[in-house]
Amino acid sequence: MYMAYGWPQVIPLESGLCPTSERIIYLKVINRLLLVVAPSHLELWSSYQHRVRLGKYKRDPDSIQREGENLQAVWSHDAKLIAVITSSFYLHIFKVQFTEKRIHVGGKQPCGLFLANITLLLNDQVPFANKDQSLSNIICDSKHILVGLSNGSLYNISWKGEFHGDFPIVFQCNGSNETSKPSHALQNGLDSEVAHQPSTPNHDLPQYSAIVQLEFSLPLRLLIVIYSDGQMLLCSVSKKGFRQAESLKAEKRLGSGDSVCASIAPEQQMLAVGTRKGVVELYDLAESATLIRSVSLHDWGYSVEDTGVVSYIAWTPDNAAFAVGWKLRGLTVWSVSGCRLMSTIRQIGLNSISSPMVKPNQDQKYEPMIGGTSLMQWDEYGYRLYSVEERSCERIISFSFGKCCLNRGISSRTFTRQVIYGEDRLLIVQSEDTDELKFIHLNLPVSYISQNWPVLHVAANSDGMYLAVAGLHGLILYDIRSKRWRVFGDVTQEQNIQCQGLLWMGKIIVVCNLISSSNTYELLFYPRYHLDQSSLLCRKPLLAKPMVMDVYQDYLLVTYRPFDVHIFHVKLSGELTPSSRPNLELSTVRELSIMTAKSHPATMRFIPDQLSREDVSTRCISSSSLLVKEPVRCLILRANGELSLLDLDDGRERELTDSVELFWVTCGQSEEKTNLIEDVSWLDYGHRGMQVWYPSPGIASFKQEDFLQLDPELEFDREVYPLGLLPNAGVVVGVSQRLSFSACTEFPCFEPSPQAQTILHCLLRHLLQRNKSEEALRLAQLSAEKPHFSHCLEWLLFTVFDAEISRQSANKNQVSVSKDTTPSLLVKTCDLIRNFPEYFDVVVSVARKTDGRHWTELLSAAGRSTELFEECFQRRWYRTAASYILVIAKLEGSAVSQYCALRLLQATLDESLYELAGELVRFLLRSGREYEPVTDEEKLSPRFFGYFFPSNNKSPSFESKSSPSFKEQNPHITSVKNILESHASYLMSGKELSKLVAFVKGTQFDLVDYLQRERYGSARLENFALGLELISEKLQMDTLQSRLDAEFLLAQMCSVKFKEWIVVLATLLRRSEVLFDLFRHDMRLWKAYSLTLQSHPAFAGYQDLLQDLEDGLAQKEEDSKDQTI
Repeated sequence: MYMAYGWPQVIPLESGLCPTSERIIYLKVINRLLLVVAPSHLELWSSYQHRVRLGKYKRDPDSIQREGENLQAVWSHDAKLIAVITSSFYLHIFKVQFTEKRIHVGGKQPCGLFLANITLLLNDQVPFANKDQSLSNIICDSKHILVGLSNGSLYNISWKGEFHGDFPIVFQCNGSNETSKPSHALQNGLDSEVAHQPSTPNHDLPQYSAIVQLEFSLPLRLLIVIYSDGQMLLCSVSKKGFRQAESLKAEKRLGSGDSVCASIAPEQQMLAVGTRKGVVELYDLAESATLIRSVSLHDWGYSVEDTGVVSYIAWTPDNAAFAVGWKLRGLTVWSVSGCRLMSTIRQIGLNSISSPMVKPNQDQKYEPMIGGTSLMQWDEYGYRLYSVEERSCERIISFSFGKCCLNRGISSRTFTRQVIYGEDRLLIVQSEDTDELKFIHLNLPVSYISQNWPVLHVAANSDGMYLAVAGLHGLILYDIRSKRWRVFGDVTQEQNIQCQGLLWMGKIIVVCNLISSSNTYELLFYPRYHLDQSSLLCRKPLLAKPMVMDVYQDYLLVTYRPFDVHIFHVKLSGELTPSSRPNLELSTVRELSIMTAKSHPATMRFIPDQLSREDVSTRCISSSSLLVKEPVRCLILRANGELSLLDLDDGRERELTDSVELFWVTCGQSEEKTNLIEDVSWLDYGHRGMQVWYPSPGIASFKQEDFLQLDPELEFDREVYPLGLLPNAGVVVGVSQRLSFSACTEFPCFEPSPQAQTILHCLLRHLLQRNKSEEALRLAQLSAEKPHFSHCLEWLLFTVFDAEISRQSANKNQVSVSKDTTPSLLVKTCDLIRNFPEYFDVVVSVARKTDGRHWTELLSAAGRSTELFEECFQRRWYRTAASYILVIAKLEGSAVSQYCALRLLQATLDESLYELAGELVRFLLRSGREYEPVTDEEKLSPRFFGYFFPSNNKSPSFESKSSPSFKEQNPHITSVKNILESHASYLMSGKELSKLVAFVKGTQFDLVDYLQRERYGSARLENFALGLELISEKLQMDTLQSRLDAEFLLAQMCSVKFKEWIVVLATLLRRSEVLFDLFRHDMRLWKAYSLTLQSHPAFAGYQDLLQDLEDGLAQKEEDSKDQTI
């Protein structure tokens, strides 16, 4: 799959002679060349490692005045001729011819680029009958070109400049031509009613419908015609091509009547249609052009008013993804399954209230293609997407893409190493710590990639520690542990290898090589320790070009077209070391020729026999004997997404599912004891999301109806595409797009971001469903130290509990049957999780996330709520114990929950957990109001509630009232008050002032009311000097938090005019203004204060404060005398 990375690059173009209508009218990539046609000139660029302009043709002003601007263009398939029709209907045919002038771009090696001449071969006016015609785009085959006219006909011109005239498209009425929708049609962001309206009835098209676009696929010999009224026709083209009108037949009308553009994917036999609604509809051409699904940006908050209609669609070279451009804003790349791989449109947060539509005066970073997209083209390898912005003639924007390993074709890739490969680099997922997955950019050696650009094949060995990389010629190996490259020492040997695919067979790298001199294919076997002809272990000629290949242990699978399967056994004699001379032999063990009308295979993988470790130990089977057993089954993924299982013994094929993009065979791939996916057969990904397949028990394994496909909790976001697995962590690794902005760049940087999603809960549930509780426990124990283990257990219990609720609801109205005595899956799940300390947190988390009406069913399996609370309380897990309070209130009643909450409140206060204590206080107050009677008199005088939630606006009558006795208050509330006051007295007696502040803030305790009543009790300071020394030691005034706590206490003491405390706290804070205000009215207190500070050596640090106070009081006394005189 394709992911954008890096900053978009700009290809500058020359300014033209037609500024009023200047726009790029044609963009095409053929044979590593990029052709750009503007209204007044043509430019030819290299679409190579170095993007250089090779040639241009600029029309003179007289030609433009006489013959009009360039209107439509087309490039021949051999890249030798260019046809242009001008606005005055003149036909220009240009010839592209390369010179011998080499272009030097720097570096030691020549780049192989030559300058090109573009010359005008033919200039003639097209004899259209109507001079007011409007033209569609131009298409061509090897001998003719076609252009659509505004009268609904096609005009035929040969590449020699011969005008064959126009001809109409005759549509034969046929009742079987109605477009039908498949049962599995899905829409991305649209309801089915919106995504696809009923097909229009079959009748002859109106003569006045103008043709606006033509799309032609030579491999499928299929022509798509789109009219100005949104109608679309599928036409077949005979082998004669466009030479004669009768060679073209209108077969079927398609779409919902609002089509504006289309693009054909011949490999997938799929048609993408852009509509006026901003939606892209995908049709299966192999199945009578049925609608598969629709994709759009509607689910991301963008409507057609934001993006405009679809303006262009471009498939990647391998047809695995397609780019969509919109008329008003942006482009996006989608996978066939509907995963959004890349988008230039900036995303908005879920909490944003702003419109996703960009405002012109909005101060923000520049968004690529913000003015809309008019043209797009992928390069021949899919590493670059060239795009042209609407109403732009100055530049082409080039986006860099990397390919995710799809396990397709000849090269085999392991799921344990996640790699995205670009044209000259590898992006490798660093997965040592699954909490922080990240990509590492690995640049290929310049000495290799400069001569063999671009990267074509990448394969990782079974443990993912070695990577084999091949460009146009040769190959190189990378050791991830040592971070070193291994290359061919002889460049001549390297250039003789044209790699068509790579496989790893243990420590051997298998290369599928094209011998260009004879156009034949062979397999080369190299040891990974040495790339040289002298170390070549074996050379195996092949019958033809292989279609797919795979390897498992000592067995090699090679499949030729149409469907001939050959399986070889590889025997290695001798040790595979540099000092020895090993010998490798291949022997054919199986040949199958399968006749089928299905789509050709895109991937085939061996399925080894699956035995668990317990089966191996009980049957006394050694691991080495299992390795040499020949696989007898093979998994096939066809080009159309159909996944099937092939029995190699009898050649029978059984279809499993469809619409699959990739799969990973996981069984028998690893012998590590920490492999968490040992019992999984394979995983696949498609438009349904991720599916996990398990073997069925018994002799007839892989029986289709016994396969278990997991629930949708494995479905990735539609922005995350799966790359592979981490078996030892039990997670699927995916990748999504991320944008980063910089002040020094015009465009944002596209950064692939790895994402991890666990599958452990699914594996555990599968084992429990199969009554393999011991195996499930061992698997969970292996995973106990993994990240997100607690989250996995919670998901496991939640999904099982949710399924149990659904099952009970479904069976509620059914006739009761005899009860099954075996434990339910819910009971087995609770028994499994009970072995781990996370059990108590998991149970209460699931309970709090589900409807309280079903808590009884959950707790009947998990244990009584009060018992779970007591266990947490005894283990001093107070936070978890507090979570059970609401559950106890629901199931056991308010009295029991209040009793538990009071016990927990006392314990949390003893542990100084004041935030948790505050939550318990609020619960107890709320439950007291809900469950205890309240008289009207109490409502008018809510003295106790003011105790916890003090108000600054108390009425005089309320202040004058004495505090009500405990008997007058609710006994439940009295208990809470006693606990809080007792703890406040404990903290005040011990002068634990920081804790006291935290206690007051956490529980909303009314400290002012308490101080008023305890002025001569626990809050009393007996001696100023001892108090100052003790409180200074307790508060540690050198820290900011301690000073803030002292300020808080000082404010409280001032509000009750507690002089002893005010003096101490103001001294510690050096608040001279507070002390001055206090001493100026009480000189006797000042003299005692001054004498105490001067007589204690420990208070020498306060002499500056004392001097300031003395000066201030002396000045105050002099001012008073002056006023008296």
